[in-house]
Amino acid sequence: MALITKKKIPFKISHRLRKYLSKYGREKDLPIKYSDLLRYDNAFPLYDKKGKDTLWETVMYPQSDLHEIYEALKIIYADLKTDGDASVIKHLVVDRVDTCTYANTKPFRIRIVNRINDNHDYFYIKQADASRIYGLELEHLLSPNVISYCTHEDTLVEEHIAGIPADQFMNNHLNDANLNPIRLAKEFIKFNERCFVRLLGDMHSANFVIIITPDFEDFHYRLRAIDFDQQSYEASKSVYMPQFFKQNNPLIEMGMESLTPESVKQYQAEERTLIANRLREEKGRIHDLIETMKKDTLSLPENLDSLRKELARHYNNNLFLDCQNMGEVVELSLKLVLVH
Repeated sequence: MALITKKKIPFKISHRLRKYLSKYGREKDLPIKYSDLLRYDNAFPLYDKKGKDTLWETVMYPQSDLHEIYEALKIIYADLKTDGDASVIKHLVVDRVDTCTYANTKPFRIRIVNRINDNHDYFYIKQADASRIYGLELEHLLSPNVISYCTHEDTLVEEHIAGIPADQFMNNHLNDANLNPIRLAKEFIKFNERCFVRLLGDMHSANFVIIITPDFEDFHYRLRAIDFDQQSYEASKSVYMPQFFKQNNPLIEMGMESLTPESVKQYQAEERTLIANRLREEKGRIHDLIETMKKDTLSLPENLDSLRKELARHYNNNLFLDCQNMGEVVELSLKLVLVH
């Protein structure tokens, strides 16, 4: 069973990481910072349609600050979605700003409404944490998913990743008559493999979503991480494997009932091949990212020591014991994908 016993330490964006972000267009000037959103003077709990407390609070800003903050938020959204096309801003309304006070980074979630069609969307403004940024960038480069985000000094802006939260999916959809358990179990295996190879931790059911896409004969599923704070930080290899979180047991049990050990190995091999292909396609950018990562402090010495020992046993490869930092551990894990 995977277990995280202590709150993760946030890490500042280093000068080297800032240079990487600037080189690849992730560092941008923003009209507002995270600290500006802390200027609210009132907040009240946000409840869902069933009257359940969401653990988010809707914040209210003084009239003297409201227009400035909301206009800046619309500019950021336009930049995130349309590469700064200012013509869309006149159709946008900031409907609500929420904050989640229990989360590590105390994020703000902004609800944007398009007045033309009444369609709504979200994005997030958070305190920048280097671990999360490395997690976002590795997800963008090594998974099937494109990630839209940007940074400015100590502020991180992220798009909303749409999908059914996995805990809600397991509660409400596992008995659906149209569910294809083999396809869903297959995608969980592939998701598990992606997380382990690039060492993204803490993927329990509240930290990833399930996306359902109708196919011409059936349904296709994709599992996507939505929380990247635990990128190569924890000490235990099981934290980087979603299969070891008890919250994911319904999906794991479905896989045990639907898949044979041979098919599990096949899907693992397929995903490693896809990761290897992405590594080759993004060779230069991955090299720059890993070299930057190797010069950053992203974990505690005791976590590094424990993880490299566990991975050395797992892979029967003592080269992990020579890794001097988490960047080198991730680099070696990725190299093993290329040689198999």
